Amino acid sequence: MVKIVVYHARQCDPKKCSALKLKRHGLARVVFHVKFLPRNSIVLNPYAEQAFSPADKERMERFGLAALDYSWEQGVQPHLPSHLVSRCLPFLVAANPVNYGTPTKLSTVEALAAALYIADFKPEAEKLLSLFKWGPEFLRLNRERLEAYLKAKDSSEILKLQRFFMED
Repeated sequence: MVKIVVYHARQCDPKKCSALKLKRHGLARVVFHVKFLPRNSIVLNPYAEQAFSPADKERMERFGLAALDYSWEQGVQPHLPSHLVSRCLPFLVAANPVNYGTPTKLSTVEALAAALYIADFKPEAEKLLSLFKWGPEFLRLNRERLEAYLKAKDSSEILKLQRFFMED
């Protein structure tokens, strides 16, 4: 299993937080400062310049996968240390109850599962999502996109596919 770590900014309702639920089930480690994210790990960051792709699989296996759990509405992005490798996810649609059907408004668990799926860790992605009633719906809504992204060679191919899906 890929080592999963989540930076948690304590800006959400702990009872509804997908990252904290992953922690309670032993599927993720939660840290409260970005400096504790694993060195050289892939960090899912919507502001990253490069898209996550299957080419990131080896780094993810070796150093881990990290997510940022904070309120995007507050607009204060944590400063990320240079020893982390930021990647944004391609176009996907949320299935979580708060943002159902909204493009790119993924919960932390949806983001982590998407990265795992794209890197061909499908069983791990399904395991994370299985903790949530709506989790399997995320895969159903995005199956075609995720399968296409999984077959991409690198970030540039992901961007081409993303354009296709956004036009569709």
